[in-house]
This record gives sequence, C-alpha cells and structure tokens, in this order.
Amino acid sequence: MTMEVRGIRKAYGKKQVLADVSFLTESGQCVGILGGNGSGKSTLFSILSGVRRADGGSFFYGETDLLRYLGRIPDLLGYVPQTDPLMEELSAWDNLRMWHDKGTLNRELAEGSLALLGIDAFLKTPVRRLSGGMRKRLSIACAVASRPGILILDEPSAALDLVCKESILRYLTAYKEAGGIILLATHDVQDLPLCDVCYLLKEGRLHPYGYDGDYHKLAEALL
Repeated sequence: MTMEVRGIRKAYGKKQVLADVSFLTESGQCVGILGGNGSGKSTLFSILSGVRRADGGSFFYGETDLLRYLGRIPDLLGYVPQTDPLMEELSAWDNLRMWHDKGTLNRELAEGSLALLGIDAFLKTPVRRLSGGMRKRLSIACAVASRPGILILDEPSAALDLVCKESILRYLTAYKEAGGIILLATHDVQDLPLCDVCYLLKEGRLHPYGYDGDYHKLAEALL
C-alpha cells in the first residue's frame, strides 16, 4: 500500500509553520522526521492524525484522501502523541480494554505483537503509578487496537531508559516487517536505524537527509 502526503500547509496567524510538506512511502517502511523544537513536527502529525485541520494539501493512503474522509482515520491510522492520552485513574488493563475486546487483547498480550511491549508486567497498575516508559508502551498498545496500516509516533523514546527503548524498538521492527508504515518524529539518534528514509523539517518544508552516524553534523543541520 502506498502512502502519500501532498502539499500540506498550516499557518498560525502570519507564521507559516508548514509551507509545502510532501513525501511518499510504501508498506513496510519507516519515515523519520527530524527537526528542532518548534519546527512543525507535532503540527504535521496532528494534521495527519485528524486532530488538527490543515490549511491545504492531501494525505493519501492508497486511493483515499484521509483529510477528506476524516472518519476513516481511526481505523487506518494509530497516533501516539508526545503527551499520552491515558486515563490516569484506571489501570493499564482498563485503559487497554477501552480500545481492545477482551479475547483479542488476551491473545495479543500472550503471544501476539503486544507481547513485545512487555505490558503484562504492569497490567494491574494504575496509570498514575506507571513510569514514563511504561506509559509510552501502553500508549502504543492502545493506538494499534484497530490494527492500523499506519502508525505515527511523536518522539516515542524521549527520556526513556534503555530497556523501554529496546521494547519499543522490537515492537516497531515487527510492525514494519508485517507491512506497516511508520512515521516517526525523533531527536534520538538510536531511533534512526529503524528509518528507511529521513527528512529535515525546516522553514515549513521537508529536505531529504542521509544520516551517516555523525551526530554533530546532524545537530548543525537542524540549526
């Protein structure tokens, strides 16, 4: 399946945050979006996930422009924002049950893809007592309840320990191998090997970037 973003534009007053964002990718690929704070990464992802309206442009998944048919987005796309959307007073299990039916959830946790996230270790724990890494893994598990073909993650590994990062990486690798498309905004160079292509988002436009392992050169490019 092909996914294509065409000419996405967004302004806040006189500030043009996204000027003409366009790119194309295929099933089984991960696109990395790199950019400094305030560059528009979160704005772009919130538009593609249907949370925010664009001023113009299209977002095709196959033959369907999802920005024209917003009602189809929840079935086709999972979105994990920087701030988790979890219910603090509920347990991890109860948050999952808001999205998954019980039978499917039990199977996925036991031997399916969700087992890769290690959520079974804290299912009964209230969200308010979960660590940042636990909350992020739980947020991903909730986002993929509809088995979406596209998964959008806004800085999923920020401030997480190595164990949590590794669990998330295992899951995302399996998601790609199953044919899913990942859009990933990140500041963590450890995430970049997962990406098949990377772009810098600067002045509202995407610029192809080939990361060669030189972190200092990347930091300069983001300025």
